[in-house]
Amino acid sequence: MTGMINLPWLSRNLEVIDSTDPTLIGVTGVVMDETKRTIIVQTSDNEITMAKDTIRFTIEAEEINGSAVGQRPEERIGKRYRRS
Repeated sequence: MTGMINLPWLSRNLEVIDSTDPTLIGVTGVVMDETKRTIIVQTSDNEITMAKDTIRFTIEAEEINGSAVGQRPEERIGKRYRRS
């Protein structure tokens, strides 16, 4: 994982590439808010709230496993992550 995981995600484009909920795969939009366990994405139609631990997504071409970032955004920004 490179630097994107340690940057703020607000107003960045997100695309869900894998999920335990098949209806979320392929959802794209702009990150509106992030909490410890959820991400709110504004799509072209509406806002969707997704649980982080059930999705794998990309932000600016970097793939991120949602279960690895299960903390508050302010805690995630300063944390060091192992490469997988």
